[in-house]
Amino acid sequence: MSTVADPDPLGASPARDREARSPRATARAGRYADPAMAPRRRRSPSPSSAPVPAGGGGPAADGSLAAATSEDLVRELLRRLGEDPSREGLRKTPLRVAQSLAYLTAGAAKLPKDVLNGAVFEHDADEMVVVRDIEVYSLCEHHLLPFFGRAHVAYLPRGKIVGLSKLPRIVDCFARRLQVQERLTMQIAEAVEEILAPAGVGVVIEAAHLCMMMRGVEKQNSRAVTSCMRGRFRTDARTRQEFLQILRGPTV
Repeated sequence: MSTVADPDPLGASPARDREARSPRATARAGRYADPAMAPRRRRSPSPSSAPVPAGGGGPAADGSLAAATSEDLVRELLRRLGEDPSREGLRKTPLRVAQSLAYLTAGAAKLPKDVLNGAVFEHDADEMVVVRDIEVYSLCEHHLLPFFGRAHVAYLPRGKIVGLSKLPRIVDCFARRLQVQERLTMQIAEAVEEILAPAGVGVVIEAAHLCMMMRGVEKQNSRAVTSCMRGRFRTDARTRQEFLQILRGPTV
């Protein structure tokens, strides 16, 4: 049995015209600021279902987008996904999403020195300091989906040390932004190097990315590993090997 594909599956037809004029279709269209956005049939939303003005300005070209609150934007996004923001389960969703995103990107407004609280001390130690298995939660800047895992930070003191709890705070300072793992790894290393001027810095991050797990290639067991080595961690193979051996060792 052969079939013939409809060259315009959403094009005009008598049946579709009757559906578009039906009271049910009219009621659905009333939920949308732009009636053209009302779906004519129940189907999976796609990125192309929400037209963007030529200037890329979003749902309104008259400047109202700039005046909209974050909650307004989330509410409009829900509408464009075919949802009803006024239904019980979604009434407070715009507020929750706005607050959540503000928290998850709060690091963009901070500098590493802001989180140290003066916890840098003179000390003549020169042995390696390692804080491993620091939990990392961040947002991939490409899809706004989380990536999460563990960070390991090490340095070789040269006259100064930092409070151990400050290394995880430095990690969070850079993780709570729209990020890519490669840049996050480098920024942590650069911050420790700038603050302490140590003989060397090593940072390794292992993370799972939901943008690879929930969509796209959908690989559930893949992990991304990135590293940044500075100073003796880069130039001295024995120092680098000691650091990596510590990461492979048993936890306490």
